[in-house]
Amino acid sequence: MTSSVRALTRCAVLTALALAISVCEGLVPLSVLLPLPGLRLGLANLVTVFALCRLSPKEALGILVARCLLGANLGGNLSALAFSLTGGVLAFAVMWLLLRLPGLSLFGVCVAGAAAHNTGQILAAMAVLASPAIAVYLAPLLVASLFTGAVTGGASILLLRRVPWGSERGM
Repeated sequence: MTSSVRALTRCAVLTALALAISVCEGLVPLSVLLPLPGLRLGLANLVTVFALCRLSPKEALGILVARCLLGANLGGNLSALAFSLTGGVLAFAVMWLLLRLPGLSLFGVCVAGAAAHNTGQILAAMAVLASPAIAVYLAPLLVASLFTGAVTGGASILLLRRVPWGSERGM
């Protein structure tokens, strides 16, 4: 199998995994525990973090964008695409930059990614609804991102330690 076919297959499998996690997570309403509409743990972000750490940034971004597009299409809610894509891309950019800083743990990177995702979603909502009043919802979301980012950060650390990977980057 050529390396380009192998890379495409790897990205397709990770995209499918992220999409499946996202769909399953949507079936469990986290708002029962915390009364914040639309709140999710962001477990599909595990795949993004894994890809950022094990693949190229281009492949990781492709997986993220494909998951957002397929998730909006599968859920029949194309209007949600603006929110998930804006939040996802902003979180991706923040995590990609922070992973290059020495001394910052993956735990901290994931918490910052969760905060960036929530910020991106609020920015998208403000643009779509043409109302800055939505910004008031950002404060409780940022507090929640400490919890959600901590969960995905801890899970990402375990995932990266437990999942064997080739000796070369991108194998």
